[in-house]
Amino acid sequence: MAEDEKAMEELQKLGYYSTPVTIIDGEAVVGFDVKKLESLLAG
Repeated sequence: MAEDEKAMEELQKLGYYSTPVTIIDGEAVVGFDVKKLESLLAG
């Protein structure tokens, strides 16, 4: 069972069924992709 059911429901509506998913400016980063996260945060 997910700790935050509402958050998991929101992710599933977006088509994601696993975590972590980080959404930055509308772009989703699935998993812990440091380079992509840094790029999106810098941009």
